[in-house]
Amino acid sequence: MISITPNQLSPRDAYRLLNSTVVPRPIAWVSTIGADGSINLAPFSFFNAVSGNPPTVMFSISQRAGKPKDTLRNAQATGEFVVNLVDESLAAKMNQTSGDWAYGTNEFEIAQLETAPSLDVQPPRVARAPIALEARVSQIVPVLGTPNTLILGHVVRWHIRDDLLRPNGLIDATRLHPIARLGGDEYATLAAIFEMTRPTV
Repeated sequence: MISITPNQLSPRDAYRLLNSTVVPRPIAWVSTIGADGSINLAPFSFFNAVSGNPPTVMFSISQRAGKPKDTLRNAQATGEFVVNLVDESLAAKMNQTSGDWAYGTNEFEIAQLETAPSLDVQPPRVARAPIALEARVSQIVPVLGTPNTLILGHVVRWHIRDDLLRPNGLIDATRLHPIARLGGDEYATLAAIFEMTRPTV
């Protein structure tokens, strides 16, 4: 068993080790709109659901060259975002939008992605995304001692592809074909699915 403490590693190596430890991670492909009306689309893999009532999601954003990234600037300015889920067919286009583009660049255009209008928030969604979550910012929380900021938002509307929602109200992951983030440049697809029932105590 190898034992490592963070102070044995450079910040970059600690980041890489953590990223490759906490796997697989779902990807939030977040669309936002700026105060000037510019549209932004960027992926984040520090992402998850944090509450069911009210439905709440969060993602974490690091800084870029010591400055807030476009997604954070836009969320602060407008208080809204859309989380688009990424399936296997959208992996390459998602990766295109991860570039360090200048503020105001429309990544929908960079990746040649069609937009679809949201109904309750301003930012558009990715038309081909199998699921999109419209959300309003509930909290923006700087992570003390780090260059990261957590954005939490209440989900105000789901957009779900017709074939994905089962009669029992659950998403059919075998049809969703989501991709997930691993360490480095690695991604994963969904492998075998199995069920376990919680024990009765």
